[in-house]
Amino acid sequence: MHPSFRFFMPWISLLLLLSLSACGGRPKAVFTELEDKDPVDQLIRLEQDLEVARQARLDVLSPNNFANAEALFLEAQSLLKRERDLSEILLKITTGRVELQRAEQTAQIAHAVLPDVIKVRELALSAGAAELGQDFLAAEERFLRLTRAIEANNLDLAQRDKAKVFNAFDQLELRAIKERYLGETRRQLEQIMTNRAVRQTPLALAEAQKKLDEADAYINNRRYQSEDIRRKADQALFFTRRLQQVLVSTEMLRSQAPEQNVLFIEGLLHQTAEQLNLSDQRDRPFEGQMEGILTAIASNQQQGQDQLLEIAALESTIIELQQRIATLEGTTLEERAARQQLAEERRFQRLFSQVQDLFSAEEADVYKQEDRLIIRLKTMNFAVGQSVIEVQNYPLLSKVQQAIALFGQPRAIIEGHTDSTGSAQTNLALSLQRAEAVRSYLIANGTLPEEKIEAIGYGSSRPLASDLTAEGRAMNRRIDVVLIPVAP
Repeated sequence: MHPSFRFFMPWISLLLLLSLSACGGRPKAVFTELEDKDPVDQLIRLEQDLEVARQARLDVLSPNNFANAEALFLEAQSLLKRERDLSEILLKITTGRVELQRAEQTAQIAHAVLPDVIKVRELALSAGAAELGQDFLAAEERFLRLTRAIEANNLDLAQRDKAKVFNAFDQLELRAIKERYLGETRRQLEQIMTNRAVRQTPLALAEAQKKLDEADAYINNRRYQSEDIRRKADQALFFTRRLQQVLVSTEMLRSQAPEQNVLFIEGLLHQTAEQLNLSDQRDRPFEGQMEGILTAIASNQQQGQDQLLEIAALESTIIELQQRIATLEGTTLEERAARQQLAEERRFQRLFSQVQDLFSAEEADVYKQEDRLIIRLKTMNFAVGQSVIEVQNYPLLSKVQQAIALFGQPRAIIEGHTDSTGSAQTNLALSLQRAEAVRSYLIANGTLPEEKIEAIGYGSSRPLASDLTAEGRAMNRRIDVVLIPVAP
């Protein structure tokens, strides 16, 4: 190969990659056009273009060029404040715009050279990988080395190292997903393991560990099956909490004499039998007492099914009677439906007042939004960057449970919100994790079945106040409980 041709090869590759990236429909930063030489106007436009570039990720896809553009903007801004020569200011602004254009060109090449790496990095950020600390920072630095190599037209280095960076972000995403769904369970199990008495509960311990391992293995193979992962994670959390209760009961029974333990178990069975209106069975073995209880329950269930059939028949009769009554009254079914709607609205207003009475003004705001009731938990606090529910929040969540119980079996949506501190991806993931923690708490405590309650994270997209003040940021960090009543 001729030496001069060797010299032009990197530039030919560069042009080819730019063409490919343009054809591939990659997102581009769209910068404003300059219409005059007013330095104030141009400075404002440059600041806007820097924000556009940041949204297009040019700060990481072309870090040096973007940093140069930002530095030139700050220098021009400083010169303007000091009322320096306009030509000097305009030169800084023009040079800054040139750097932004270079950053855009480099970003297009990066999209052509590193499409999979860029994608997996975004997935890792969305999963909350930024919360993993030094490991994430190390992967991010390796990613910046790739984009800086592209800036320096060292495409060979970028091609050679991109697989390692891809694997680093891929593993970070996996870890972040596991932390979101299994982090609380893992920490609880580790805390239980510090208690030496756990050696006395090997069966319950093994089962809890097995459920955690099964959920972990499932995430390894199906990390995007969120509903199935949530079910397995909830099951792992349930068995971990069960282990804690088995441990408490085991320690209690060990401290008592054998007869006390027998009488304790007998008492539990006897209380259950009394609730079922059974005769005193304490002269029978435990197995016989349990058999009698199960038989009584099965009988009651059959009676319940028969009652459901009777209720269905009665409902049909009621509808027919309503039609006859409407005819006798000279009213239409639509008019009766309107009356029913008014009755439901009155019921909703009554329940709304009762829920308001549950919470103090410092604890929560309770208000109506069309057919929904919203409980805005003002004192629901989490540790910085964490989603574990702390003990001091239990009384507040107990009141939430009482509020839900007033409505019977409503639909419930747990909304997580953050302030704008940190990246949008991190805030979105953290808000969802906190909402999921509250959801899991309510399900574990029997408040609602899991299909009746969902968790949504909004990050910082729905602020209540400005994030420029500490008070505003505190208002924006919140959990909202949305209740959607079901007609009785």
